[in-house]
Amino acid sequence: MKAIRFSEYGGPGVMHIVDVEAPHPGPGEVRIAVRASGVNPSDWKRRAGLYRDFDEVIFPAGIGVEASGIVDEIGPDVFDVSIGDAVFGMGRNTLAQYAILTHWTKKPEELSFEAAGSISVVVETALRSLADLAMKSGETLLVSGAAGGIGSAVIQIAHNRGITVIGTASLKNHGYLRELGAIPVTYGPGLKDRVRKLAPGGVNAALDIAGSGIIAELIAIVGAPSRVVSVADFSAAQYGAKFSKGPPENPDHVLMEVKRLCCEQHFRLHIEHTFPLEKTAAAHEISARGHARGKLVILTR
Repeated sequence: MKAIRFSEYGGPGVMHIVDVEAPHPGPGEVRIAVRASGVNPSDWKRRAGLYRDFDEVIFPAGIGVEASGIVDEIGPDVFDVSIGDAVFGMGRNTLAQYAILTHWTKKPEELSFEAAGSISVVVETALRSLADLAMKSGETLLVSGAAGGIGSAVIQIAHNRGITVIGTASLKNHGYLRELGAIPVTYGPGLKDRVRKLAPGGVNAALDIAGSGIIAELIAIVGAPSRVVSVADFSAAQYGAKFSKGPPENPDHVLMEVKRLCCEQHFRLHIEHTFPLEKTAAAHEISARGHARGKLVILTR
């Protein structure tokens, strides 16, 4: 089968399409013929070596942690799925024609393979971040970098819980944030003053998704480092804020919540662009620039 592999840390150019043997599922696992796999910032950060202090990579390494597809092989002790079922979930080395899922759920008819293959990580991160911040209905949340995949998920889940979201984004994405239910604000110098005008009663918490070096400013806006969480800035702890990272503690719960949100029409995933497997490097370059709206998706078939 064809798969993306890299044998050293570095830029997008270290990734190559190679022919490798298809994996086989172990106990509690399934193999899928991959239809789509989402591109996440953690993918290119891991490839670049930014996670090497807490996430060892054994070379040659694959890429990708979420996918959708058709089950074609079932491991021991799996009883809730059959060969031929359409599923989505989390696994390993999902940028490939075949991949192992360690956690999955059946794909609803109304959810496309493209959306299903790229929704798990953003919803997991959004749920984890809101839990870290202990957000409650009636509170106000400031999200730095709100137009991407994670931000899109945070806005919709928070809005559904009665939380007001103010989201930073470039002017071209302000209409998109309003569609999701957020109050848009431009990022850059003067953010504190602009947020104060939008939320004269104050902001209860802040979530940094962009990783643009504004943890201190977010703390000043909120008033307490304990109410600031970042999923992108490794220096957050130096300011007394929290750096939140995976892996998810309860992936099966996350997948059931994804299905519920989508089936009850509380959530939609905007797909900015799709790429064939051989254009994975281009997708990583766009993701690393941090201006994509919603998700980028790799199609393998």
